[in-house]
Amino acid sequence: MTDHVLYHQDDTVVTITLNQPETRNALTDASLVDAFVAACQRAEMDKSVRAVIVTGAGPAFSSGGNIKHMRDRVGTFAGDAATVRDNYRRGIQRIPLALFDLEVPTVAAVNGPAYGAGCDLTLMCDIRIASTEAVFAENFVKVGIIPGDGGAWLLPRAVGLSRAAEMAFTGDPIDAETAERWGLVSRVVSPEALMTTAGDLARRIAANPPQALRMTKRLMREGLHLRLDSLLELSAAYQGAVHQTRDHAEAVSALLEKRRPTFKGD
Repeated sequence: MTDHVLYHQDDTVVTITLNQPETRNALTDASLVDAFVAACQRAEMDKSVRAVIVTGAGPAFSSGGNIKHMRDRVGTFAGDAATVRDNYRRGIQRIPLALFDLEVPTVAAVNGPAYGAGCDLTLMCDIRIASTEAVFAENFVKVGIIPGDGGAWLLPRAVGLSRAAEMAFTGDPIDAETAERWGLVSRVVSPEALMTTAGDLARRIAANPPQALRMTKRLMREGLHLRLDSLLELSAAYQGAVHQTRDHAEAVSALLEKRRPTFKGD
């Protein structure tokens, strides 16, 4: 893990922080992509992790693509059309796949502007909490490109096709209050309360049986593209598995005995 991405675990909750404030946490830098994907994989493999918070260091959540690199045609943006395609596939497109495969529930704590790929990164998380200083923009058209990181798949599922089209076709930013009204974020809080609110939510999530949490998230992800009958079949298989866990027995016993449960992930 490099210092481009910080990984901090507090009990069962991990906070992953984009840590390149000098670039406003631009997501197209290879070192940051590598570190972020590694952080997701680390959280996925660690069964003690039950929830993940994603946030940004400095005043911005993420500026998306590195504009100076676009101008200079270096890094992700270097080469001919075929090379740039491969750069995207081997670079930033690994982030949505890493977050999609991460079965631990994720909360985006959006501390400031989330532009382009930065906006899409918030959408890759399961839940979004925004500071009043957050601004969201699907502004790829403003630099003459398209959403290359999955935004065309993610944004309509978050806000509906009409509002997604408005954001993507105009490239205009929306403030945190509008984002909440449109359903892009769950709630808006003061900058001082952002990490506390995200942490409290993550701990409420993490208080539940970890296997059931991971399977519930996987079902919701699969439900984005499966037919109902296929999802029901998968749900039945998962249900059969969790009914055999000790955490299920502990949850039922605790409810009947009116006490706080203790879950061990087995």
